[in-house]
Amino acid sequence: MAEFIDLVTRSLEDATRREFDRRVDEQADRLIEALQAGRLDNPSFGLGIELEAYAVDSDGRLARVPEDVFDGHCDKELGVHNVEFNTEPTAFDGDGIAAGAAALRRDYRNAQQAADRAGRAIVLDAMWTIPPSNGSHAYLAAVDESEGMSIAENMTPSPRYCAIDNDVLARTGGSVTLSVPGVERQFPSILFESLTSSIQPHVQIPDVEEFPRYYNTAVGTLGPVLALATNSPLLPPDLYDIDDPGRLLEETSHELRIPVFEQSINGAWEKVRFPEKIRRTAATIDRLRADPTCAPFLREWVGDGGRETFPDLFWELNHKRGTYWRWLRTVVGGQPVEQGDRWSIRIEYRPLPTQPTIVENVGLQCLVAGLVHGLCAVDHPLATLDRDAAERSFYDAVENGLDADLAWVTVDGDRTTDSAVIYDELFGFARRGLREQGVPADTIEDYLAPLEGRWTDRVTPSQWKLDRVRDRLEAGLDFEEAVFEMQTEYVDRSTSGVPVAQWS
Repeated sequence: MAEFIDLVTRSLEDATRREFDRRVDEQADRLIEALQAGRLDNPSFGLGIELEAYAVDSDGRLARVPEDVFDGHCDKELGVHNVEFNTEPTAFDGDGIAAGAAALRRDYRNAQQAADRAGRAIVLDAMWTIPPSNGSHAYLAAVDESEGMSIAENMTPSPRYCAIDNDVLARTGGSVTLSVPGVERQFPSILFESLTSSIQPHVQIPDVEEFPRYYNTAVGTLGPVLALATNSPLLPPDLYDIDDPGRLLEETSHELRIPVFEQSINGAWEKVRFPEKIRRTAATIDRLRADPTCAPFLREWVGDGGRETFPDLFWELNHKRGTYWRWLRTVVGGQPVEQGDRWSIRIEYRPLPTQPTIVENVGLQCLVAGLVHGLCAVDHPLATLDRDAAERSFYDAVENGLDADLAWVTVDGDRTTDSAVIYDELFGFARRGLREQGVPADTIEDYLAPLEGRWTDRVTPSQWKLDRVRDRLEAGLDFEEAVFEMQTEYVDRSTSGVPVAQWS
């Protein structure tokens, strides 16, 4: 504990911040030089995915993840109840998609087996709603301040997480506010962010000069893709103060994960937000450099150094990227698909919530990668969509899911808000992008058809959840019972592997 406290204390010192910022500036300059020298160009596109989940006990209540689950199967995340699965980068083709999906299924299966031995289960869901026995607020607000700083008891004991928490709290008067329909709460920690789970598809772009076109095109897709994926319409019932549950179901957002994450940080800085477009690839590095510094660490605190790998050469810059929270983010310097004296540049697509089944999570990875590539392959004009229009489209999807007022530019260059036109192009160009990468037709349909069924049948995970709670309220259950019954049914159905569009 003494070493833990020492690292957090040093992170929050002004001298550390000055030295960290100096190193970030120097490393950003060197990375731009490497970019201009062609070090980030690669022979091919690549794919990856991060998938978060949470643990529950035999009663379906939130629970700590057993340590055995982390034995090579997944990584720890912000809360002690969170897990994160990561795939190694694969080629963007049929074999690469199959390899990544197989690795994800294997790790999820092994983690699930390890959890089961301890009486736990790993749930693929975007937000937990059945709290531990002591209640949601008590769990999220449990803080130890005996060591001269705030240590959230149910936060993974990582100096980095604790430093971020204390840096935010120092700028917000010691508490963080959560304000969504039916909830006005103050918390002494950012841990309420751990209510949420997400997936993050990664698409490696081989040509650095082409990166801005891919990035700006991806910005325009954020609203329509999120509208298909929404899966967090409700918080745990004991956080609400409401008289009319039916009204809450009408007013709540389909994707509460977005405001929850934004509000956990943005009281200190407006760091979690919709992305800006770029004209030059180097601008992604300059924007990272200019972003407010949060919880800085220095390389020598956590490693011996001396190597010439990207993580060592650009350690502080890479550390800063971990607190550069945009809903679309550039990752520079990660492991490329093709080995050798190369680094890489990739798009990290961040707004998507965890989906009920592995096939739907991989499906969203395929949809994002195929869509962005398919649009760019034909020089589709979506990249010309006004950034403000794309932002309004995105936040309307957060609130209204498939009923959102979405914005798009058609292949003919026309602006449209017609969702039928938008989704016709969206799935058409996603299929085209996958075909151009040699993905077999049956693989394309295996992964895209369940998502297209959401549009044609007007059902997303969030809509299914809201409908089930409404049905149970009409049957006479109170709000807490209705949410708990919905959540129990969700977990049972998600473990079946059947996509949500086929849930009756």
